[in-house]
Amino acid sequence: MEQFLLIFTSLFTMINPIAAVPLYISLTQPMSRQTRYRVIITATVTAFVAMAIFAWAGEAIFKFFHINVNGLRVVGGVMFFIMGFEMLRGRTVPKKLDGETHESFGKDIAVTPLAIPMICGPGAITMVLLFMQEASSQLEVATLFGAMLAVCLATALIFALGEQLLQLLGQVGASVMMRLMGLIMMLIAVEFFFAGIGYYVNELGQQLQ
Repeated sequence: MEQFLLIFTSLFTMINPIAAVPLYISLTQPMSRQTRYRVIITATVTAFVAMAIFAWAGEAIFKFFHINVNGLRVVGGVMFFIMGFEMLRGRTVPKKLDGETHESFGKDIAVTPLAIPMICGPGAITMVLLFMQEASSQLEVATLFGAMLAVCLATALIFALGEQLLQLLGQVGASVMMRLMGLIMMLIAVEFFFAGIGYYVNELGQQLQ
């Protein structure tokens, strides 16, 4: 139970689903309630599957392609900055195409950006990799996956409660919150980008010495 609580609180804090609620609201505002619930289910299931894959095979995948997790931080930072900039301008990323149905658009945004990289981002991937490396028994592995599932369920619940927030805010309030969230996302993007770049700068410095 102690291990479960440690993993759950660490992942929940890293993912911070409460901060993703304004993005979820801004992307799903014109959709029906049923479609928004489908987006929630698809996003959280996709995020859990992605975290499970990285927990089981992430280290092998990174080694095979010679990928460093700090590269994910750099890419995530760029993606977050672009999304934040567009949201600050009152636009959503990705954009709904002309003639595209809300159901089809909902499936797209559920995978990106909600599931990846908002829920299953570089920080969450790094964390599940570290916890998996520390797991020394099948029970600890099961505890890790149980905590990952619990975090995804908690995220789904928080997004669902965002429905009530959407009703309280209305169209104007949701638009204002989207712009505020865009600014915050740009600040998060800068932190992610320079955290990743810092690793490569240190590596370059050590090679030059």
